[in-house]
Amino acid sequence: MAGNKLWKKRLAAVAAGGFFFFNTAVALAAPMELSLEESIALALKNNDAIKIAAAGRENAVWQVKGAEAGKSVTGTFSHTSSHASYTYSYPTADGNRFGNDVTLTWKPYTGGSLESEIKQAKLGLKEADLDLDSARQQVKYNAASKYFAMLETRNLVQVNKESVENLSAHLANVRAQYEVGTVAKTDVLRSEVELANAQQELIKAENNYQLAISNLNNVMGLPLDTELQLKQELAYEKYTLPMEECIGYALENRPELVKAGVTQDKAKEAITGAKSGYRPTVAVTSTYEWKDTDFPGDTRDHWYVGVSADWNFFDSGITKSKVKAAQASYEQSGHSLKQTKDNVQLEVRQAYLSMREAEKRIETSKVTVDKAEEDFKIAKVRYTAGVGTNLDVMDAQVALTEAKTNYVQALYDYNTNKADLEMAMGVPVQ
Repeated sequence: MAGNKLWKKRLAAVAAGGFFFFNTAVALAAPMELSLEESIALALKNNDAIKIAAAGRENAVWQVKGAEAGKSVTGTFSHTSSHASYTYSYPTADGNRFGNDVTLTWKPYTGGSLESEIKQAKLGLKEADLDLDSARQQVKYNAASKYFAMLETRNLVQVNKESVENLSAHLANVRAQYEVGTVAKTDVLRSEVELANAQQELIKAENNYQLAISNLNNVMGLPLDTELQLKQELAYEKYTLPMEECIGYALENRPELVKAGVTQDKAKEAITGAKSGYRPTVAVTSTYEWKDTDFPGDTRDHWYVGVSADWNFFDSGITKSKVKAAQASYEQSGHSLKQTKDNVQLEVRQAYLSMREAEKRIETSKVTVDKAEEDFKIAKVRYTAGVGTNLDVMDAQVALTEAKTNYVQALYDYNTNKADLEMAMGVPVQ
């Protein structure tokens, strides 16, 4: 009896442990539910492109600090140890000799070179800020487009499932009529072929859906096999801004275009920096030194303060070459600015027109779906009644699947092109 009680207790413990493990496994396997905003937030947090741009900005910050440090006083310490032996009488130099120098240097005037370097570094920081903005906008677009792609493929899976279900039901009807001799064997064969084809399309759609999940996970920085469940559906929300306002906004805010202007300013400042080679530099130095024959040297010390000016009045054309090269870079930056401006306007126009084209397709394809559903119902009734053909049903099903696919595609194109338009305009990432 005692053995039976012990056995029951162990069995209960195993069952309880199995129940806990089962529920834990189910909880761990639950898909992650995401809205569009949550997907974008994850991508902005985890995507390496933003981390790379942020590291570039950090580099630019220290470039500015390094350039500004050039206007401060610098200090150096030097030590020398030497030994000399002379065959002639020179007792003060014969033997060991140790020397130490501490020098402070300040450059109040560098011909404009240091000031130009600081300005260029600050402009470089602006470029890095704009690169970070561009990276964030690109990641936002990537996350949104992959989110919409997952919605699209999910809807297409449903469209193809409905096609398989409709054709399966129709095949059962055809077989029933064939059994009683009201239809020919060819109707059965044709229905089986159409069902097989629909099943093939469903397999492809399901595979595309799995790929879409992996692509969205990749953008968000999650493991590629993370199960996702999207909270939203492909929907139509009317975009009200006219094209002219979109283009105007892009010309003011697109990071790549603003950066092209900053790059031109930086190239212009580089000319000033190159011309500093024509001008003298002034340095103020203060040195304290002590020397001795004993290490490390601590007697006979003295100090001095001096002002020095250097002017390289002949450098075989080196400065002239630097100035000409800087002027050529400035001219190049002007052409790049114009090219970027033209490209931005073209990108906005393309995204806007594509969005409007998809918008029109949404309206027409929605009507087509309603008509195709009605046509399919009529074709099935007519076939069952013996006044329609099997081909009519097949054609009606193909038309219905195509109409639903076109509607899903139009919704996907509209939402994706709207996201593309926002990126082309340079709408900031909140």
